Amino acid sequence: MGADRVSLSRETERRVHVRAPGKVNVFFEVGDVQPDGYHDVASVYQAVSMYEDVWAITSDEFTIAVTGDVDVSGVPLDDRNLAVRAARLVAREVGWEGGVHLDVHKGVPVAGGMGGGSADAAAALVAVNELLDGRLSLAELHALGAQLGADVPFALRGGTAVGTGRGDELAPALVRGRFDWVFVTHVEGLSTPEAYAGLDALRAEADIAPPRGAPAVDPAVLHALRAADPAALAAATRNDLQEVAVRRRPELAALLEEGVSLGALAGVVSGSGPTVAFLASDERSAADLARSLEDGGHAAIAAHGPVAGARILTID
Repeated sequence: MGADRVSLSRETERRVHVRAPGKVNVFFEVGDVQPDGYHDVASVYQAVSMYEDVWAITSDEFTIAVTGDVDVSGVPLDDRNLAVRAARLVAREVGWEGGVHLDVHKGVPVAGGMGGGSADAAAALVAVNELLDGRLSLAELHALGAQLGADVPFALRGGTAVGTGRGDELAPALVRGRFDWVFVTHVEGLSTPEAYAGLDALRAEADIAPPRGAPAVDPAVLHALRAADPAALAAATRNDLQEVAVRRRPELAALLEEGVSLGALAGVVSGSGPTVAFLASDERSAADLARSLEDGGHAAIAAHGPVAGARILTID
């Protein structure tokens, strides 16, 4: 669509820096498996102040280098990486015949259920579009992002949103105020496809069934967000994938209980896990909770939401 829009050259070495946030699933209901193997979901995503930074420059090939404040040893450095695939999508869309090099600095846990890889992809879409003067609209970037995964369009948008369908049909949610979270991270991640497969297996048991009809967000969640009421949100938050994560990592059950005993309003496994998100009543309570969890030997990070989606920070 954009292939005839731009005439690009490599005369100028520009470097574009874009930052995109991780996310927490405030609410996540999963429908029954569909004939194509996928699931419809109803989710409330909130972008939080844990970030991925991506720098893009033109190159002869598509390459990537990754550093981070978190363990990045398992991050692929080839076309399995969503950021590389995002760069290729934009380049093809705007008619760029060269390559792009990406430098990624990760602040979101890898395979932790917080959408770090999707944030990388969102940042790469924005960075490469700017780098190549692609002039693709946000809607066009959203469509490209949806090809990469359901969480990518949200990382572009940020804020708080209701996701339906495969999670990429987004509608903004009205939020007043700020919500404070503490995230307990783990070195070893959990596979999202395996989490869904595990949920299907659980539901095959006689006493567990998927929701009837299309999955839907609990109205109590949306009311709590509008009212800026963390206690009400704590009472309504839920994640259908949590049981799978707890069965695979029994220590998560003890962690959820520990966080609440230390003052959290509620704890929930984020996405497919294994990161656990604890909701606090305010910023000070979140800081105190993070310190208490760290004293107990956990890797804990205080963050808040909602925050903005992928945005350009600098162009050198």
